Amino acid sequence: MKKGVLLNSHISTVISCLGHTDRITIADAGLPIPSCVERIDLALTQGIPDFISVLQTITHEMQIEAVMLAEEIKSINPILLSEITTYLHLLEQQQKNSIAIFYVTHEEFKKQLPKNKAVIRTGECSPYANIVLFSGVTF
Repeated sequence: MKKGVLLNSHISTVISCLGHTDRITIADAGLPIPSCVERIDLALTQGIPDFISVLQTITHEMQIEAVMLAEEIKSINPILLSEITTYLHLLEQQQKNSIAIFYVTHEEFKKQLPKNKAVIRTGECSPYANIVLFSGVTF
């Protein structure tokens, strides 16, 4: 049995195949996922698993260089945005690198989804709880 934090074999496989600047998305329960992108559905019921728990688990295995969020999260879900940015600052210290954060409209966010290696659907049911993670390198 795998000894690490991440036990989901589908997510583990996707992360192990990532190259520099490849991307995956962690999504809320409502984000439309294009059929051309691998969907890894973790949603069990509303709120389970939650967005932050999935983000924290994934980033134990994945080096993050940058993230993309919907601009709308700033005004519509500022509490979650605060949790995300606080966590990313901690992750920067752990990874010993800076993580660029950039924002696009939610419409543009959805247009970018086909460029992802996978979209991981959570049970999160709060608005704009979506993040694109850009893979970094460990050297």
